[in-house]
Amino acid sequence: MTNPQSQTQTRRVRGPYRSGIRRRAQIIDKAVEVFSEYGYRASTIREIADRAGITPAAVLKHFGGKEQLLLEVLRVWDEKQVDAPRRHTGLAAVRGVRDRMVWHTEHPGLLEVYLTLATEATDPSHPAHPFMVMRYARTQRNFEEWLAEAEELGEIRPMDPATRRYEANNLLAVLDGIEIQWFLTPQIDLVGHVTRYIESSIERWQA
Repeated sequence: MTNPQSQTQTRRVRGPYRSGIRRRAQIIDKAVEVFSEYGYRASTIREIADRAGITPAAVLKHFGGKEQLLLEVLRVWDEKQVDAPRRHTGLAAVRGVRDRMVWHTEHPGLLEVYLTLATEATDPSHPAHPFMVMRYARTQRNFEEWLAEAEELGEIRPMDPATRRYEANNLLAVLDGIEIQWFLTPQIDLVGHVTRYIESSIERWQA
């Protein structure tokens, strides 16, 4: 038999817990806005708090400080971008980059934060520096693995490791570069441009 007092205590715990989750999500959303507009250095807890309609103390209660909030924003970005189950291999995985571009067009705020912080975080003292170094290395490694898989599947001609790294570097640079151009010139077809680049690269790899 269930103890009524225990049920009451459970409800009392769950209510504030859910409220805390919603408040954290709200703060992260506003932090995305502020970081994308001002960058990390010029952003303030007060500005984030004002947009969330709460006090700076409330933000600090949930995250402890601006650096912790930044890292949480990056964690959310990473979860949504990288941790999805892998569905394809070889060239199908390379072509799947197009789907990531579609996602970017639907969530431009997170992309803008990422691009802003990627530039700032070239400074080794920046709190996002370790994350950015890790993420670029992981993305580079993924691209190289896709090319190696494509070779094994007979989809492209053989490449030596140095050539795979070169091609992966180029792909990563083009993606970031086109994304920046898209923000500066919104009429650019981000998805179409990336799709065309990938297909022309595949033709070259197969030649």
